Amino acid sequence: MRLCAWYLYGEKHRGYALNPVANFHLQNGSVMWRINWMADTSPRGIAASCGMMVNYRYFLEDTASNRAAYLGTKQIKASEQVLSLVSQFQQNSKL
Repeated sequence: MRLCAWYLYGEKHRGYALNPVANFHLQNGSVMWRINWMADTSPRGIAASCGMMVNYRYFLEDTASNRAAYLGTKQIKASEQVLSLVSQFQQNSKL
């Protein structure tokens, strides 16, 4: 879960989210909301993402500012759950 959070939040390509689905939602003003363990147990889900899925949440009143922040300063808006997992990864990582 920590590695998944880091991949989605911390791994970048030219400053933007490396994952194309994350990049799509973030460009549209969403918040990286929740990472779900074993949410997709289909063979394809296990092979593609170890069964994990992420929810992106759209707060309509914030989408324009979230979009501007992501496109302008490459700042990703994320929930406390995601940020906590990212922090745990950073504390335990040797990268």
